[in-house]
Order: sequence, then structure tokens, then C-alpha cells
Amino acid sequence: MTERHPRWVYDAGEEPDPRFSLANERTFLAWVRTAMAMLAGGVALHALGLPDTAWVRSTLAVMLVVFGGVITVMALIRWARVERAMRTHQPLPHFRLGYLLTIAVVIGAAVLALAFA
Repeated sequence: MTERHPRWVYDAGEEPDPRFSLANERTFLAWVRTAMAMLAGGVALHALGLPDTAWVRSTLAVMLVVFGGVITVMALIRWARVERAMRTHQPLPHFRLGYLLTIAVVIGAAVLALAFA
């Protein structure tokens, strides 16, 4: 059997039901798709020059790109923590990623509201 990485995840406990591991992987990939959409939105705002106010456009574009990167990293960490919890028969970790995404959307909406008010 080949060695799997990260070892701190796969060397703990016993192999869980593959359905659970695959569901965890699909959830990770869904978060990555969300992060990619945020990155694409930031690039689109910058490229299209929308909204007209330069500071709003720059703020939103940078915020979307940064949050997209942070969400990708947090999704990987969450995947690893859930996988390890399943392997060691521990409770699943707290769900913090949704809070970050909620904060990003609320801040973006507030900045847009200020720009168009």
C-alpha cells in the first residue's frame, strides 16, 4: 500500500467507511468551487471596471480574492480535521468556514450599499 499524505490525518485510527470519506471530499471540493467563484468575481469586478467608484471596485476585488484564498486553505484544514475525527471516532469539529463566508458576503454587501447609496 502506498503512503498517503498528510500523514497526521491518515496515520491515525482506522479506515472509515469509504462513503463518509468521499462525502467529506465532495464537501471540500464544493468549498473550493465557492472559493473559485469568489476569485472569479474579484477578477471580473476589476476587469470590467464595476462599480464606477475606483476605491469600491478595488476594495471588493481585493476582498473577494483574499477571501477566496482563505476559504480554500480553511476548506483543506476542515477536510483534514473531519477525516481525522472520523478515523479516530471523535466528534466532528466545529463548522467555522460558514462564518467566514457569511462575514465576507455581509462586508461585501455593506461596501456595495455604501457605494450605490
